[in-house]
Amino acid sequence: MRTEIARLDLGIRRRLMIGYLVGMALYTFIVVAMYPAFKDSESLNKLIQADSTAAALFGVSGSITSVGGWLNGNIYANFLPLIMLLLTVGYGASSLAGQDEEGTLCLLATLPIPRSRIVLQKIGAMGAQGAALAVVVGAFVLLGNSFGLAVSFGNVAAISVSSLLLGLDFGLLAMAAGAALGRRGAAIGAASALAAASYLLSSLAPVVNTVKPGRYLSLFYWSIGNGQITAGVSAVDYGVLAVVGVLLAALVIILFRRADLH
Repeated sequence: MRTEIARLDLGIRRRLMIGYLVGMALYTFIVVAMYPAFKDSESLNKLIQADSTAAALFGVSGSITSVGGWLNGNIYANFLPLIMLLLTVGYGASSLAGQDEEGTLCLLATLPIPRSRIVLQKIGAMGAQGAALAVVVGAFVLLGNSFGLAVSFGNVAAISVSSLLLGLDFGLLAMAAGAALGRRGAAIGAASALAAASYLLSSLAPVVNTVKPGRYLSLFYWSIGNGQITAGVSAVDYGVLAVVGVLLAALVIILFRRADLH
């Protein structure tokens, strides 16, 4: 019964997932294949340096023609987190609040299954979606070694995991908001607003001194915003992302247990 819950939730979003996976695979391949044409471009670096604040909004700081700069500016600092959040926040909001609005969650809750297990199965389904995206993107990034984009398997694997944890944290936030408010739109809005604020804190911190102290409050900073693609993901990075996730999961369980379903 528990696995059936996860299978049902994954089946609902299977087509959307396939579209995201194919799209990101194609996009990632284009990015790594184009690197040889830009790796010696001084004009591109000068363009970035001319307006460093605007460049930082897209996750670009320092040299974009370096391996780390190229991957951050084109994949890890923007597009991968965006698609990851579309998957996890969308699922987190629809898995409780969305099904409650549709009247199907109440039927599910009447089954002889503790509500905590229902939540854990839904978190597992969300994690499976995010993991599939992270693995596909990571695999195509590693193809960059054939195009002069030298990146280690360890660093790619590490930032893939940290990107997944980032997505799960905001997905759990959307799930918690949905359990508390009972409205899918409100859950998406709350999680998206906090994700946008977190992204701005992390991306602008390297170039705006007044923002820099606040970078530690950003989950993006602990996931992809502190040079993790080249320096690796530290135990502290993992710890912050994991602790936040565990606390949010506990909050979702508490809120769902108290929820008055329709």
